[in-house]
Amino acid sequence: MKDVEIVLAFKNYLETERSYSKYTVLNYLNDIEDFQNFLKTNSLGTLKEVKANYSRYFLSFLHKKGYSSRTIARKMSSLRSLYKFMVREGIVDVNIFADVNSPKLSKLLPKLVYYQELDNLFDAIDVSTEVGKRDYAILELLYGTGMRVGELCALRIQDLDFYNSSIIVMGKGGKERYLPVYDNIKNTLLDYLEFARNELLKRSKKGHTDILFLNYRGGPLTPRGVRVILNNINLKAANDLKISPHMLRHSFATHLLDNGADLRSVQELLGHANLSTTQIYTHVSKEQLKEEYMKHHPRATKKE
Repeated sequence: MKDVEIVLAFKNYLETERSYSKYTVLNYLNDIEDFQNFLKTNSLGTLKEVKANYSRYFLSFLHKKGYSSRTIARKMSSLRSLYKFMVREGIVDVNIFADVNSPKLSKLLPKLVYYQELDNLFDAIDVSTEVGKRDYAILELLYGTGMRVGELCALRIQDLDFYNSSIIVMGKGGKERYLPVYDNIKNTLLDYLEFARNELLKRSKKGHTDILFLNYRGGPLTPRGVRVILNNINLKAANDLKISPHMLRHSFATHLLDNGADLRSVQELLGHANLSTTQIYTHVSKEQLKEEYMKHHPRATKKE
């Protein structure tokens, strides 16, 4: 089995069995390509022929190249997954990356959008236009449900259940979950559907689609397109921050916990498989608590 066939089989596995997004699959393939280039440059053979110690040579190579610990850890994880797949398929006998230790990563607290900054974002959108109605609905959904940007772009009209005030979202691994929505989300979605979406769809050369959010030309909106939209809104809002869909997801979770939501409920809403993934938001809440304490305690604010 040639390397190109192995990589193609692994790609199909990631897409079909693991249901990974195109962006995630692309990262895996780029990491594998880097390893293949390393093998070729140093005449170390093919993916099947490599010896166990070559994995550590590659790790050392990445460190010398000055890659960040986070990037190196990701590349090691990608290759570990590839060789685990190859062992499963009987292509190789040993996962040569199984015992290679990835760099330890410091836990970075996620950045947040604060309440005033959120108000600025919403106020900056001109809802009198079709695009403005769409953008407002996108912002409401990202912050109001905590869904991932890929999940937002995959939403179909039939996923909206206005009667039960909920949305069906297809999460990682093909797992469905129901997300509740408050009245303002429903109203902005109805406004978009009634007065904006059909106008955008008229610009499409491909005709009908059931995808909920459309771009300016009437085609399905992409995660990259959503990031551009948020950047444009943030520019108009004159906020002193770099906005991203994931930052809105972080803010959704943290603000819920700050206001007394149960950790397991937030886990379900975010679609996290493990509670430990959600627990980072409790640390964010503690940081917020510390900030408020330092800002308002009379002894903390007293100047020397």
